[in-house]
Amino acid sequence: METTKSEKKREKKSKPKMTAEERKKSIIHWIIDIGCIFFGSTMYSAGLHCFSAPNSIAAGGVAGISTLINAVADINIGILYGIINVPLIIIGFIFLGKKMMIKTFFSVLVTTFMTDYGLASIPAYQNGDRLLAAIFAGIFFGIGLGIVYLREGTTGGTDILNKLINKKYPHFSLGVIMLGTDAVIICTSMLVYGTIEAGLYAIIAIFICSKVMDMILYGSFEGKMLLIFSDKYHEISEFVMKTLDRGVTWLNATGAYSEKNKQVICCAVHKSEYSKIKRKVKEIDPHAFIIITNAGEVLGEGFQANQ
Repeated sequence: METTKSEKKREKKSKPKMTAEERKKSIIHWIIDIGCIFFGSTMYSAGLHCFSAPNSIAAGGVAGISTLINAVADINIGILYGIINVPLIIIGFIFLGKKMMIKTFFSVLVTTFMTDYGLASIPAYQNGDRLLAAIFAGIFFGIGLGIVYLREGTTGGTDILNKLINKKYPHFSLGVIMLGTDAVIICTSMLVYGTIEAGLYAIIAIFICSKVMDMILYGSFEGKMLLIFSDKYHEISEFVMKTLDRGVTWLNATGAYSEKNKQVICCAVHKSEYSKIKRKVKEIDPHAFIIITNAGEVLGEGFQANQ
C-alpha cells in the first residue's frame, strides 16, 4: 500500500507543468465552456418556465419530477430542481469526474435561479394550444441540453444517469437513452394530472427534445460512408480526390463467385456531397455496385477535428 502511494506521488511530480500559453488556452476554453453552459441552461429554464410547467407537461428528468411535485405541493420548481440534484451531483463527482461535475453544478445553479427568478418577468405561454407548448418546450430543452453536452457538462438530474449509461454504452445516442429514462416520469404524470393527454404531450416534448439535441451533438458532423465496387476505380477515385477533395482508400477484395481480385473504393463524404458522387459514379460506370451507409460522426482531416 505504501509503495502504491509513493508511486502515485512520483507520477504527480513527473507530470509536465503547463506553459504560460497552455494555461492561457485552458482559461479561455473554460470561459467559453461556462458561457455556453450559462446560455444552454437558460434555454432549458425557458422551456421549463414558459412552456412545459404552465401547461402541465412533465417532460421527463428532474425538471419533470419537480413539475409534478409543484402540481401537488405548490413548491417552487427551481428550488425543487436544486434540492433533488444534490445527491445526483455527488454521485456524478464519484463516477463522472470533477471537471464535468463542476460544470454540472454551475448548470444546476443557473437553471435553479433562472426558473424561479431570472425569467420570472417573461410571460409564460399558458391557456393556449398545448401541442404548441409541447413542441416549443421540446425545442428549448433540446437546444439547452445539446449546448451543455457539447461543452462536456450536464444539466444535472437524470442527465447524470444518461451520461453514465452513455459512458458504458457509447453506441446508444444520448437522445435515445433520454427517451428510455423518462418513460417512468411520463407514466407518473398521467396519474398526477389524471389525463392520458398529459403523458402524450410529454412524449411529444421529449421526442422533439431528443431530435434537436442529437442534431446539435451529431448533426453537423454527420456524413456518408461509401463502398464502391467498379472496374473503373481509377477514374472514380480521381473524381473524388480532385473534385471533392476527399481522401480515398482502396481495399483489396476477392469476388467469391468469380474468384477475381478487385479494388473496392472506400471513402467518407459530407451529406451534401453524396448526390454528386452518386451521379458521377453512375456516369463513369453504370454497372458500378455502391453500398452507402450513414456515418453518425466523421472525425479527421476535412471533417471535425479528432480531439
